[in-house]
Amino acid sequence: MILVTGGTGLVGSHLLYWLTQEQQKVRAIYRNKAGLAAVKNIFSYYTSDVELYFSRIEWVEADIINVVSLEIAFEGITHVYHAAALVSFNPKDYFAMRKINIDGTANVVNLCIEKGIQKLCYVSSIATLEKSTKKELISESSEWNAESNNYGYAITKYGAEMEVWRGSQEGLDVVMVNPGVILGPGFWHQGTGELFKKGFHNFPFYSEGVTGFVGVHDVAKAMILLMKSEVQNERFILVSENKSFKEVLFEMADHFGKKRPFIKVNKFLAELAWMTDLLLTKLSGREISISKQSARASLNVYEYSSEKIKKQLNFKFEKIQDVIKETCILFLKDKKD
Repeated sequence: MILVTGGTGLVGSHLLYWLTQEQQKVRAIYRNKAGLAAVKNIFSYYTSDVELYFSRIEWVEADIINVVSLEIAFEGITHVYHAAALVSFNPKDYFAMRKINIDGTANVVNLCIEKGIQKLCYVSSIATLEKSTKKELISESSEWNAESNNYGYAITKYGAEMEVWRGSQEGLDVVMVNPGVILGPGFWHQGTGELFKKGFHNFPFYSEGVTGFVGVHDVAKAMILLMKSEVQNERFILVSENKSFKEVLFEMADHFGKKRPFIKVNKFLAELAWMTDLLLTKLSGREISISKQSARASLNVYEYSSEKIKKQLNFKFEKIQDVIKETCILFLKDKKD
């Protein structure tokens, strides 16, 4: 039986959809029942038989930082997809991210070893890869540099990777994926879902920073292929295309029939944005919406190579313009409903 952590998130819910299409015996953990409704909503995008496929999942209430509950979820499991994580660029969430991303992953790895799990697939991030200052594509061999990746999310995801590699040294077969910025539908109030929401509401700002983008379906399909393959103890960058935020935001606006963003963000505006947001956060007590890291990252130009998975598994990525188009259509569907 397969176990999926993070099954109520963007990657996990789409992964569950594809696993149930293959009629795999699947168990997934959840922390609250509201997350289950989100998974059903994801399924509804792709099938009218939501209850049929949803019923193929055995749900267990558990938390990766609660070893007792997690141990129960591991009973009878042979393969594990570990997609649970806390994603935040808010400095105040650093210790929570350490607890969930590093300690939680250590718990998953320890149980995989203890229970004799056949294979573990871990969802990491391109945030853990060294960013080249030269005109070179960033690849899986780009080793971590703590000084140039010194923000909380990157640090904790790298720490989680170290736990996974520790497991491989102790005899556990692992594969790891490092997705770029993941685009996909269903979670409009968090992560990249916010980009689509802003695009619909005539967001006026854009930047010419470049990074790697990938569709959520490709992330799920690559994970399944890697778990079925003979590949072990390797990691793979998952990036369909390297695109500027300008291109992505313009495509969103076009699909929504909205005005394209027209204010170019430069270094001065980026610094002003995060400092202003920080001040408003302290005055109002609301959650931070623009971190120093995200503001500065919007101006960086980093390009990634996915040649390894393309060659090793003959993997073909969906075009980002098609991912954006489909996601915009589903955004409008949810808004109408």
